[in-house]
Amino acid sequence: MTVVPAEHLMMLICDGCGDSVTGAGTTLPDAEVVWTLVFEHDWVGSPFASGPHHCPRCSARAAVADDGLGVEDLEQVTGPRAASEGDSAEGVRRALADRIVRDDRVLVDLAGIEVIDSVGLGLLVRAHQDTRRDGRELCLVAPSRFVLTVLHTMRLDGVFAVVDDPAPTSGAATGRRA
Repeated sequence: MTVVPAEHLMMLICDGCGDSVTGAGTTLPDAEVVWTLVFEHDWVGSPFASGPHHCPRCSARAAVADDGLGVEDLEQVTGPRAASEGDSAEGVRRALADRIVRDDRVLVDLAGIEVIDSVGLGLLVRAHQDTRRDGRELCLVAPSRFVLTVLHTMRLDGVFAVVDDPAPTSGAATGRRA
């Protein structure tokens, strides 16, 4: 584990050099979700406590290593980079634009979206409200563990139906609630 929760604080530990940073752990009330701490301190890595996580210094070292790695290669070295607001919201916008309407259900494929921020979450909530107003149900197809955790943390897990199959073939897109 690379994040150590303690009351209202979380300690993020770099898997490369062991350096650490401590920040408020109250942004999201789930000790497993640490993306706000990672993003706030410009670290790269997993949005979850289990890591891997790397400090900016170790990320920069990987970018200028003698083997010719560049910034675009950081994901191979350190894992996925923390998503910025624009990245997350744009992915949700694309997924909503590519939605599929089947009978009374609107399917939004989130298979390619690893993380979600408040802007992306707001887009999903607005789409849910619009879909409901039209007499339909918004279904999230194949959301990541992180998206499901954020929905649960924000107490929105009962709002969205979840379909595990990224390409449902039948008109009956039944699934569990997030």
